[in-house]
Amino acid sequence: MTSDIYTDAHLIVSAIRILEHRDKSAPSTNEVCELLGFSAEQVLRLCRKLHDLGAIESVDGAFGTRLFIKDHLQLENLPQTEKGPSLAQEVERFKSNKKGLDKQVESIHARQAERQKDLFNKLDHRLKKSLKEK
Repeated sequence: MTSDIYTDAHLIVSAIRILEHRDKSAPSTNEVCELLGFSAEQVLRLCRKLHDLGAIESVDGAFGTRLFIKDHLQLENLPQTEKGPSLAQEVERFKSNKKGLDKQVESIHARQAERQKDLFNKLDHRLKKSLKEK
């Protein structure tokens, strides 16, 4: 399976056309899976998306789900590339998150050191006070 839905959708519709031509009947989702080498889950997910888009029609029957092309031009409404962050952007985001985490850890250590210092001062003050009372 490729990384963008536009290409995968075109492959699904093309597979439906090829199988219709070859077998002279509407193909099942399993036949599309076999032809493209996609998993059943991938094909079903794409077919649901294409059905919602109005590009294909799926009919459940006694012999499984059959696929029909309804309006192939609807494929052009899909995004042609996935708009995901690049690897460099992901690395920068990770570094900035790490810096923020490092700052939090430093502030926790600083607070803990301050608390420990205050505790030692209190203990020292109590010890001196108890020694003076004796």
